[in-house]
Amino acid sequence: MTYAIEAQQLVKHYTGRGGDVEAVRGVDLHVREGEVFGFLGPNGAGKSTTVRMLTTLMTITSGSARVAGVDVTADPEAARLRIGVALQEAGLDIRQSGRELVILQGRLYGLSPAQAAERANDLLKLVDLDGDADRRIKGYSGGMKRRLDLASALVHRPDVLFLDEPTTGLDPASRLTVWDELRRINDQGTTVFLTTQYLEEADQLCERLAIIDAGLIVAEGTPSELKADLRQRRGLTQEPTLDDVFLEATGRTRERAAGEVQEVHA
Repeated sequence: MTYAIEAQQLVKHYTGRGGDVEAVRGVDLHVREGEVFGFLGPNGAGKSTTVRMLTTLMTITSGSARVAGVDVTADPEAARLRIGVALQEAGLDIRQSGRELVILQGRLYGLSPAQAAERANDLLKLVDLDGDADRRIKGYSGGMKRRLDLASALVHRPDVLFLDEPTTGLDPASRLTVWDELRRINDQGTTVFLTTQYLEEADQLCERLAIIDAGLIVAEGTPSELKADLRQRRGLTQEPTLDDVFLEATGRTRERAAGEVQEVHA
């Protein structure tokens, strides 16, 4: 089995106002090449901290992680060349056009002017922005900005794409459009590591997923496996939802989870 992401006993401690904080307390992850892997967790569970360690944005206290075959601690620069990262808040210069932004990203990764222009054309078509490529980003909708951020993260043909809540705040139609783009990107061979708070999104897009709570993985498997396991253990007569799986795995009630995790029906 070839893995795009391998983490062994990943730990992150840092000093906060109240003393030492154990944000991640021994996470093991194995994400297969070419899959869409979902990473779920309530606020403060260690989800973002784990992603930041995997993407070299935060140091690792102990444990190890390899992404696209590269040890992220031993050779972070090489790891960055193999991954793409699209954070929740896109860092876009609204004075540029979409095409200008993607070309600039290509030039920063060492492409020639001609190569960068060709790559921009291909990516803007991929995310269905070729008709708006020469408009200023200032006039883009939220969904268009998310898709442009995806394009810029793919300029250097990364093996693994990390997405941090890419559809948060989007309307249902824009959310479905981003889903389509993610499927198209994945079909081209890119492994996708998706963090989301929308459980329906994880159910629809992810082949496998892990749920983290209090810095530890508390459940892992395919959405179907996790729901079937809960149904068998609880003796349920109806098929549970991924929402039910999440609440059971994290020990939360629906009242406690309100505002932390939402299930959105498009």
